[in-house]
Amino acid sequence: MSAQRTAMSFARSSVRGRAVFVDPVTLALVLAILLFGLIMLTSASISIAGRDTGNPFYFIERQLIAVLIGVAGGIAAFCLKCERLERLSPALLVMATLLLLAVLVPGLGERVNGGRRWLHLAGFSFQISDLARILVLIYVASYAARRQDELADSFGGLAKPLGMLALFAALMLGEPNFGGALVLFATGFGMLFLAGARPRHVVAITLLATLAFTVLAITSPYRLRRLTGFLDPWAQPYGSGFQLTQSLIAIGRGKLFGVGLGNSVQKLFYLPEAYTDFLFAVLCEELGLAGALLTIALFVALIWRSFQIAARAGRAGLVFHQLLAAGFGLWLGMQAFINIGVNMGVLPTKGLPLPMMSYGRSNMITTLVWVGIVLRIHHETLIETRGATPANSQSAA
Repeated sequence: MSAQRTAMSFARSSVRGRAVFVDPVTLALVLAILLFGLIMLTSASISIAGRDTGNPFYFIERQLIAVLIGVAGGIAAFCLKCERLERLSPALLVMATLLLLAVLVPGLGERVNGGRRWLHLAGFSFQISDLARILVLIYVASYAARRQDELADSFGGLAKPLGMLALFAALMLGEPNFGGALVLFATGFGMLFLAGARPRHVVAITLLATLAFTVLAITSPYRLRRLTGFLDPWAQPYGSGFQLTQSLIAIGRGKLFGVGLGNSVQKLFYLPEAYTDFLFAVLCEELGLAGALLTIALFVALIWRSFQIAARAGRAGLVFHQLLAAGFGLWLGMQAFINIGVNMGVLPTKGLPLPMMSYGRSNMITTLVWVGIVLRIHHETLIETRGATPANSQSAA
């Protein structure tokens, strides 16, 4: 009998080592968002690219290269065990610190549109805050997994990682990157709350953080102009409110089913950043309310799926995996909500792209790497909870 158990155990561990579980739901949703985004990016950028570069497909070609690099990075992330990622988290935090400091050094950081957010290496500009965000949040997940009792028992257990998040947010504000700093802090804070921080501590920190970001917003003339322009864009339709009014015109023209793919008028040099931060407005103009609801539904489904993967990891006792998957869902939800809210005029203007849809190579690459990590979490969760059999993989999906 013991020999039979030994043989079964050996067979099970052998199969576990060979099996690969890839979540078809996550893959399908990511692929749908990517394809939809590439179609809309082509439509939104073709006129501007033709005028500025002579190649109407200039931006879509560069975006496709970023997708290929991101897919390769995602596959590499999928092949990396989460246990090793957790062990490397302190080194990744140091790397994030050095990168955010390097971009502020004259000669290293590239200044674009008044912001020093990019490192230019080998002919390729990379927005460092996109990569730093993932590295920092990996460390937050590791810290919270190791210090759950401390987070739940004392205010100090919550204050330590929040102080670290505030430091990295300050480095991003130095670029300046107010939107990126806000999303990083909010995502990390949400992960700490999910790890077991006490509600009264969470409420206190939320009020304090809201006050701090409000003060930062109103004490900067640049950010204050954005706030006042957001509150009444029609007061200065050719000044501070120009971008938002053009976005609202595009959304209004779309009505129920839009004016037709490729037929947007606002993208023809009226709407600034039509293929980056305001891609959603062009989508609404060309595909109408139906296209907007489809886009939102795809993001909601992907966010929901990431939380499902996080919940399964939690039930399997994989706390680090759980927090990292939940962190992806929190980040994706916040950035998509902010971008769409800005396009619709319900939030102040922020330089945040719509994930996996807007033009932005560094954001595309880092997002797909994070998708690879989430897929790895799904794989390791199934290995931990159900063993490696094809039937189990299909039923869990």
